[in-house]
Amino acid sequence: MIPTNRERSRRRIAAACVLAAATAAACASPDDSPGLQRKAKAPASAAADGPDVAPKPVPGAADPKAKAAAEAQAAEAARSLQAAQAVKAAEAAAARQEELRVARAAAAQRWGLPAMPLFAPAPPAAKPELAANGQHVVTKPGLPPIVRRVPTTDKVVFLTIDDGLEKDPEFSRMIRELGIPVSAFVTDYLARPNYGYFRDLHTQGVAVHNHTINHKDLRKLSDEGQHREICNQQENLLKEIGVRPHLFRPPFGEYTDATLRAAASCGVTAVPLWNQEAFADRMEYRYGDRKFHPGDIILTHFRGPETWKGSMTDMLRLTLREVTAQGFALARLEDYL
Repeated sequence: MIPTNRERSRRRIAAACVLAAATAAACASPDDSPGLQRKAKAPASAAADGPDVAPKPVPGAADPKAKAAAEAQAAEAARSLQAAQAVKAAEAAAARQEELRVARAAAAQRWGLPAMPLFAPAPPAAKPELAANGQHVVTKPGLPPIVRRVPTTDKVVFLTIDDGLEKDPEFSRMIRELGIPVSAFVTDYLARPNYGYFRDLHTQGVAVHNHTINHKDLRKLSDEGQHREICNQQENLLKEIGVRPHLFRPPFGEYTDATLRAAASCGVTAVPLWNQEAFADRMEYRYGDRKFHPGDIILTHFRGPETWKGSMTDMLRLTLREVTAQGFALARLEDYL
């Protein structure tokens, strides 16, 4: 059936209405949709109705009291650690000292000593000032001081051995086993046949110092002659022992200002003399009280039965007996001078 013109008009109008309705729906704003409004507002509503959230802390804004407490705790931990380390070190030192005591007691018995030699106290933190003090310390401006008694209140004395004629291996063994400190003042012409003996002494802790080339009375030499005797021996000891000594003893204890100037020119800083002299059979004292005093320097020599009434071990045994009986210990001279 063919539609009439009127029917065609109705169909065109209906299609136009459908198209207009579709266009209106497509062009509507999201805010015009109740569903979209609810969805858009929901987050705001949830934030308003939800629980309070604490603000995040700002970096570096720690509580001052908590920070101070943490620092105090760290400091206390450090103090505790230091205290524990100090206790451990003290215990180790005490154990080592006991080992040394047992070894020295056994050595004293082997070497026929009536009592174990006393141990010297710890060396001073700083060496004593060598100010003028009568005959004990003699000073002149610009010259090495002459020292017969080291300024100290420690109950210590010092054993020094001159020249180098006798090279007794038993003496070397005795001081090693007892742990006794001594200082050697070596003359070249006497040591030269066997400098190895003095190298061995130095290896076991004996300090080696200068006692000239030929053991001459320096007062009778020219300034140049004194310089050769002292400074050439400095070079010999550097070559033979590996040390350039800072201590020098003039032969016979005799010197002039020229002696001291020559010694100073090649590195000498002090000239130790002595107040007592030890032999294999006796101890000779400078003063009538026949006693040791703190800081006294004892002289002896590398000698043996050919010139002494006994050996170097006899000399050391006698020295240790007298020093110990008077309540003194032998100490290392270089710790004080």
